[in-house]
Amino acid sequence: MKRFWGLVLSTVVLGLLVGCSSGLLGILLVTTEHWFLGFVESSSLPGPTVSVPWRRLVSVAVGGVIVAFVWWRVRKPGRIPTVKAAVAGEKLPWWRTVAHVGAQIFFVGTGASIGREVAPREAGSLIAQQWMRVGSRLGLREEDARLLTAAAAGAGFAGVYISPLTGMFFSVEMLLRRVDRETVSVSLGMSAIATLVGSLVKGTRPYYVAPGSFSVSDFAAFSPWLLVFAVVSAPLFGAVGAGFRMASAWAEKRKTTGTAILWQLPAAAVLTGVIAMVAPQVMGNGRALAQFGMNSGVAGGVPVAESRGNSGLGALSTSASSADFAAGTAILILLVLCLAKAVLTILTLKAGASGGVLTPAIGIGSSLGAVFGLVCTLVIPGFTAEHVWQCAIAGAVAVLSASQQAPLMALAMLVEISHLPIQSVVPLGVAAAISVTVASAILTHSRRESVAMPSVASQQ
Repeated sequence: MKRFWGLVLSTVVLGLLVGCSSGLLGILLVTTEHWFLGFVESSSLPGPTVSVPWRRLVSVAVGGVIVAFVWWRVRKPGRIPTVKAAVAGEKLPWWRTVAHVGAQIFFVGTGASIGREVAPREAGSLIAQQWMRVGSRLGLREEDARLLTAAAAGAGFAGVYISPLTGMFFSVEMLLRRVDRETVSVSLGMSAIATLVGSLVKGTRPYYVAPGSFSVSDFAAFSPWLLVFAVVSAPLFGAVGAGFRMASAWAEKRKTTGTAILWQLPAAAVLTGVIAMVAPQVMGNGRALAQFGMNSGVAGGVPVAESRGNSGLGALSTSASSADFAAGTAILILLVLCLAKAVLTILTLKAGASGGVLTPAIGIGSSLGAVFGLVCTLVIPGFTAEHVWQCAIAGAVAVLSASQQAPLMALAMLVEISHLPIQSVVPLGVAAAISVTVASAILTHSRRESVAMPSVASQQ
């Protein structure tokens, strides 16, 4: 009974503390964006499109120089354990972890192409480990440290994105890999409390919004076209997600260490800034690119591909021809931005940066989903700009599911942060299930090949 109340108290206290840390990290991000790029991201302004080109370049370049020095210094005594390592029992050094976390948020705020979701998870894990110093007095066992550390990591995630289910699924599905009443109740309770505290700082506005005059309540859950789209396109999204996962793992494994980070990371930042002078959507954690993909069916509030209704493909009007040209241009732009985002994120990781690939995966998936949606508007009568937005969300869920190998977390995240209706789970769930299955098969085959190659080489 003492352990039970110890877990209850730990869930409440850690939820409050982690929620506060997530709120502080949110303030740091907003402040950095304001001072360096002259904007504050929101649903209506997800990227620094209002910043002048030279300011984008200077911002991320200066940010790269600063964080390169910070990371070189904090890693000099030794590496900072990952969240998974912390859950397994490795201790996070206090001041170095705080600096490590702050540098991640700061770098994203200056415009670096990297996710910011790792920072609040590391902060949550650090707070949980410090809390466990009094754990024995509460009747907690040594094995409870793993549960509370994982739950706090998920709560940090939830407090930033205002998504309690996502935080719980991250803890249970990706860290603990164990589903029972105790893990779910502690993780969900802690994430819910952290979400409440985080919302007092961040608010409860959606992270992604429907474009133009569309409403999330109009999400066509049982649209035959959307279901067919999910089934047909999900295998390709799964392959893209698997490729992105392997590329990011390669970059992490070969991450620059030592003094080389002092020039390689600024170089990657400058490259990001140069591209961002023309395409600001590549900056940041991927939110700008994801929303750009969702908005791509609409230009200035007008659909770029009009519904052909009963006109068919053989009787295109002048306005329809203009719409086709706009759709084709949007497809080309999205493909270029998608490739640029993936390459810049991998290069930034390889150059020595710490950060996540979760939100960049959402950006990549959204843009690819929009590409397929725009193609459908060109060949399928009745496929409208509203469908393009929904295809972008389906692509985001599918690529995120595949790259993280966590379909429940991915599905919950897009539903929660976009404030989608519950019926959206139907097509999005189909896309997530198929893509993660395909990605799992590709990743398994890749692992077998990598194991087999040394064996073959040793026989020659």
